[in-house]
Amino acid sequence: MGAYILRRLLLMIPTIIGILTITFAVVQFAPGGPVEQVIAQLSGQGGSATDRLSGGGTDFSQDQQFEQGGGGSSKYRGAAGLDPEFIDKLEKQFGFDKPPLERYFLMLWNYARFDFGESYFRKISVIELIKEKMPVSISLGLWITLVAYGISIPLGIRKAISDGSRFDIWTSGVIIVAYAIPGFLVGVLLIVLFAGGSYLDWFPLRGLTSENFDELSLAGKIADYFWHLTLPLISLVLAAFATTTLLTKNSFLDEIRKQYVQTARAKGLTERQVLYGHVFRNAMLIVIAGFPGAFIAAFFSGSLLIETIFSLDGLGLLGYRSIIERDYPVVFATLFIFSLLGLFVSLMSDLLYTWIDPRIDFESRSV
Repeated sequence: MGAYILRRLLLMIPTIIGILTITFAVVQFAPGGPVEQVIAQLSGQGGSATDRLSGGGTDFSQDQQFEQGGGGSSKYRGAAGLDPEFIDKLEKQFGFDKPPLERYFLMLWNYARFDFGESYFRKISVIELIKEKMPVSISLGLWITLVAYGISIPLGIRKAISDGSRFDIWTSGVIIVAYAIPGFLVGVLLIVLFAGGSYLDWFPLRGLTSENFDELSLAGKIADYFWHLTLPLISLVLAAFATTTLLTKNSFLDEIRKQYVQTARAKGLTERQVLYGHVFRNAMLIVIAGFPGAFIAAFFSGSLLIETIFSLDGLGLLGYRSIIERDYPVVFATLFIFSLLGLFVSLMSDLLYTWIDPRIDFESRSV
């Protein structure tokens, strides 16, 4: 097993390099980079990017930004009338004064040391920015996964035992309907019904904690935390548990019909002993196989709309805004961290396979 783990860890290196290389190459041909973003804002198409730029430590006076005589040529669209020296300073600040190949290898070297630099448009390092947004994503991803699996596995087992019964039929109908309704639509409905939209005002509409959170007791902090988390979790869990429930049911049905189950029953074992002593371990392998994907989706990408609806400033919203703003250090750093975490979670899934069923031996096969 040690050799297998080592091989998997070593293979993560070319995988991460490949992901970063492809993304870096795509970015080079993508229009509207950070320099263009600032130029567009200076040309009168808005002020958010330049406000963030000046707030991030750059201070260009009006005389520096515009040529007195106007005119001039530039490789950037919309740069006519801007001082070439100002454009050069923008390129230097964003690192675009260096050739692409040099910037690429510099990025790999920095990322190998987990040095992600500073956000283009925020006066904060990328790692600090990610740490700031991490609690929201951890809360959503962790609790969605735990609640969804906590509901799905017992419900799937019950449906497998009572296959074809009225309970199985009506719960399947509920599951299909819940899966078909988009989570953001459920979120809007919950806000209207329970967050002061048109009816009840039971739950807060924004944030993960209240303004007086630091003044609350430990029990009060826990209650306040889950009070804010209730509606977002419901919105996401309704669709999340459907697939795992049906997967658990079908997996258990396949195992229950096998010969070793009939043999165990013939030996006089109770149905509970057969189900949880023999069937459970084999049936859960396929469920565990889907855990990394479900966790990563819920943790990083599955909550963008929910974060927006409930004003939760997490990694999903950060990644989306960074792409729109062309804040490349944040985009590349989040991609690097997400990919690395995904690879580690996938490795942990394989190790769980061997823990649940020792007959599985990854050591004797190639990766």
